[in-house]
Amino acid sequence: MNGFKLDCVLFDLDGTLVDTAPDLVACLNQALAAYDLPATRDADIKHCISMGALAMIKYAAPNLDSSKQNQLLDYMLDCYQSNIAAHSRFFDGISETLATIETLGLKWGVVTNKRERFTLPLMDALNLSSRAACVVSGDTTANSKPHPEPMLAACRQAGVSPENCVYIGDASHDIAAGKNANMKTLAALYGYIKENDQPENWGADALIEHPQQLQQWIQATLCH
Repeated sequence: MNGFKLDCVLFDLDGTLVDTAPDLVACLNQALAAYDLPATRDADIKHCISMGALAMIKYAAPNLDSSKQNQLLDYMLDCYQSNIAAHSRFFDGISETLATIETLGLKWGVVTNKRERFTLPLMDALNLSSRAACVVSGDTTANSKPHPEPMLAACRQAGVSPENCVYIGDASHDIAAGKNANMKTLAALYGYIKENDQPENWGADALIEHPQQLQQWIQATLCH
């Protein structure tokens, strides 16, 4: 790969490393119920998760004015903070993938647009905090993805060069962020992909249909 030397694997969090949809949707539905609004389903709302909680609310309750939407947002986020990992789980194959990365002597970390008040407790709840070489949230730096600043902050934390990192995410802004920081990029097709998304056009170096494929990509890269 033209001198590429893989040192660190960076992950988006929601929809890539962890399936957080069950907790996010449950808390959204609690907020909707509190305001006498109909519930939504995981399958209907999941595609909004990568865009944040407010996007989920706007999709679930599009006719509310912004003031009411913000009230729902506060209710939902308070609920979520108290139930950060009640039902959230690694995607199938992620535990093994992280173990493989560590066995190979590589570093790994997280770069997410999720705010620190949620990211750090979730990492703790999943026993990941002590294993990750870096954790950068949406409000850790002045700019969030697709800006390269959080990507570069992660590299400083981990003590690696961006050119020797790969970033995997399930949204177009994830791939753009990685590319903007001069990293290799992988699109997680198993994540919260929208029906009209075209990840094959995002410019990622590879499309990953299952975390097992990420292991294969890493091992193939190290063999070059």
